[in-house]
Amino acid sequence: MEWLDFDFNLPITDPTWIFLLVLLIILFAPMVLGRLRIPHIIGMILAGVVIGEHGFNILARDSSFELFGKVGLYYIMFLAGLEMNMGDFKKNRGKAVVLGLLAFVIPMALGFITNMTVLKYGFITSVLLASMYASHTLVAYPIVIRYGVSRHRSVSIAVGGTAVTDTLTLLVLAVIGGLFKGESSEMFWLWLVVKVIFLGFLIIFFFPRIGRWFFRKYDDNVMQFIFVLAMVFLGAGLMEFVGMEGILGAFLAGLVLNRLIPHVSPLMNHLEFVGNALFIPYFLIGVGMLIDIKILFGHGDALKVAVVMTTVALASKWIASWLTQKIYKMKAIERELMFGLSNAQAAATLAAVLVGYNIILPSGERLLNEDVLNGTIVLILFTCIISSFATERAARKLAMNEAQLDAEDKKNIPEKILIPVANPETIEELINLSLVIRDSKQRNNLMALNVINDNSSSEQLESRGKRNLERAAMIAASADVSLTQISRYDLNIASGIIHTAKEYEVTDVIIGLHRKVNIVDSFFGNLADSLLKGLHREVMIAKFLMPVNTLRRIIIAVPPKAEYEAGFQKWVGHFCRMASILGCRAHFFANEQTLGYLQQLVKNKYGLTMTDFSHLDDWDDLLLLTGQVNYDHLLVIISARRGSISYDTAFEKLPAQLGKYFSNNSLIILYPDQLGEPQEALSFSNPRGSNESQHYEKVVWSETILPTRIRKWYLSSLKSKRSPQPT
Repeated sequence: MEWLDFDFNLPITDPTWIFLLVLLIILFAPMVLGRLRIPHIIGMILAGVVIGEHGFNILARDSSFELFGKVGLYYIMFLAGLEMNMGDFKKNRGKAVVLGLLAFVIPMALGFITNMTVLKYGFITSVLLASMYASHTLVAYPIVIRYGVSRHRSVSIAVGGTAVTDTLTLLVLAVIGGLFKGESSEMFWLWLVVKVIFLGFLIIFFFPRIGRWFFRKYDDNVMQFIFVLAMVFLGAGLMEFVGMEGILGAFLAGLVLNRLIPHVSPLMNHLEFVGNALFIPYFLIGVGMLIDIKILFGHGDALKVAVVMTTVALASKWIASWLTQKIYKMKAIERELMFGLSNAQAAATLAAVLVGYNIILPSGERLLNEDVLNGTIVLILFTCIISSFATERAARKLAMNEAQLDAEDKKNIPEKILIPVANPETIEELINLSLVIRDSKQRNNLMALNVINDNSSSEQLESRGKRNLERAAMIAASADVSLTQISRYDLNIASGIIHTAKEYEVTDVIIGLHRKVNIVDSFFGNLADSLLKGLHREVMIAKFLMPVNTLRRIIIAVPPKAEYEAGFQKWVGHFCRMASILGCRAHFFANEQTLGYLQQLVKNKYGLTMTDFSHLDDWDDLLLLTGQVNYDHLLVIISARRGSISYDTAFEKLPAQLGKYFSNNSLIILYPDQLGEPQEALSFSNPRGSNESQHYEKVVWSETILPTRIRKWYLSSLKSKRSPQPT
C-alpha cells in the first residue's frame, strides 16, 4: 500500500497543487464574497492574505506568483491604455494633466512635511516615502470595464492622470536609486529624462506601424494574441532597460495599439478574457500574500507609520480629485470616480518600497525600514479596499444614469442587421464591419443568412452554406456577440434576402461588393440592383482590402439633400460609432447646407467622435477626393435610390468613377432608409416608377421657389406620403 503514502506539508510547494488552488480561489472567491457585497478585487487580495505565509501558510509565494503577478500588473496597465479612447483623451488631456500634476504635487508636499515632522525621517527617506503616496495603480480599472463606463470622460481623465503621476513618481524613484548606485553624475538626471523621452517616442512611433503590418499580414487570432503580448513585454522590457518601471512601457504599448484593437472585436475579447480570468487575479492574490496583519500589533512603530501613510495618501488623492472637479466644474459622481481610480497603491508603491528597503545607508540602516515595509502593505490593502468600493459605487451610479438616458433616447424600432454569407471570402470582413457599427446596447441584433435556390438540390451547396453560417457565428462569438443563423430556400438569393428582411423586420443589410464575371456585368451586380428595388431599408455594399481594425480614417462623401432622407441620422450614427470604436477620424465631405446639418447632428449626439468637415460642391466628379483617400482609408459613398429626395443623375457615373479612381481602396456604398414602399411594388410595367424624375424636380422647385415655411411643410408632406395642397 505504499502507493497510498504521501507527504502533506504546509506550505504547499508543488507547482501543480499551487496552480490548482489558485484556480479554485479565482473560481470560488467571487461567489462567496459577492454575497457579502465585497468587490472581487478585494476578495482576491483577502484570499491572498488567508493563504499566504502571514495567514494560514497554505501556499508558498514561489516564482509563479512573481511571473504571473508581473504579467497581471502589466496587463492592468496595458488594458488601461487599450481601453482609453484617444479622441476622448485628446479632448480631456488638459484635465488629465491637471489631475496628474495635482495627484503628484499634493501627496509629495503633504507627505514630505508629514514624514519630516510626524515620523521624524530624513530628507531622502521622506522624499521617497512621499513619492509612494503620489503613485497609484489602476487596480480598480476592471470594475469600470465591467460596468461599461470605461469611455466616460472622468475615466479618461483618471487614466491620463495616472500616466502623468506614475511617470513623475518613477522618475523620482530612478533618481534616488541612482544616487545610491554611484550614478549621480551631473548628467545622470538629464540623461535619464532623455532616455525615457527617446524610448517613449520609439514606442509611440514604431509599435503602431509594426502592429498594422502584422495584422494585415496575419489574421489568425492566436498569432495576433501572442504578438500583442510580445509587444506589451517588449515595451515593459525596454522601459526597465533604461532604468524605469516596466508598467510605464506596458501602458504606452496599450495606448499606441488601441487603434488596432477595436473595443468590440475577437482579439479584444481574448485579451480581456485571459487577463481577467488568470493574470490579474494571480497578481492580486500575490499582493495579498505580502500582507502581515500581525506585525501591526507587535513591536515598533509599524501601526503608527501605517496610519500616517494611509491617511496622507487617501487625503491627498481626495484633495487632488476635489480640486480637479472644482476647477472644471464637474459632477460629484465624476470626482468620486476619479478618486476611486487614483488612490489605489500597488505597483509603483511596491517598487518604491522594495528599492528603498534594499538600499543600505552608510550607518548600516535601511533607507526604508521594516516599519515602512509593513506600513506599505497596510497602505496597499486599505487603499485598494477604498478604491474598489468607491469605484464600484461611482461606476454603478454612472452606468445607471447612462442606462436611463439611453432608454429615453432609444427608438421603438429595434436594430436588426442582416449579413448574407454566400461568399466565404467576405464573411469575416462583413461580420467585423457589423460589429463596429452595431448598437452594443441592443442584444441579438445580428443575423447571418444563407439562401439556397429552390431549383438546386445539391447537398454540397447546402453543407457549404451551413459551414458559412457556423463560421460567421464563431467570428461573432469570439467578440462575445450572439448571432442568429438563418437558412432558407428561395427562388434566388435576392428574393431570399428580401423575404427574410421583411419577415424578421430587418433594419440594415450588409453585402459584399459583387466581383464582375465579365465586362457586361454591372458594377454592383444584379444582387445589389434587386435588393435596392425590393427593400427600402439601409443597404451597405462593402469591399475591404485590409482588416477593418487597421483603417486609419473614414472618408464620407455625402450628396446634396441627404439630410432629408429618412435614414440620415442612422447612417451618421453608424460611422461615428465605427470611428469611435476604431479610434480613427471620420471626415465628411458635403456641400455647405448638408455640412451644416452634419456638424449640428455630430455635435449634439456624437461629440466625442473625432471628426472633420470639408466642402464638396461638385458632386459630379469624385476625382476631387482622390487626393484625400489613402490606401489605409475607407471611402464611404452615400448614394440614394431612384426617386428618393437626394437622388442625383450624377449617381449614374458612380460605377465608372469608383472603378477608375478608387479600385485600390476599401469602400462602402450606402443606400439609406427610404420612406415609402419598395420600388418593386410601384409598377410591373415600369419598375423604376414613372414619376421619379418629376419627384426630384418637385423637390428642386420646392427648394428654390416656395417660401421657407411652405417649403418645410412641403417636405414634411412628402415624408408622410401626403399630397401637397398649398394655399
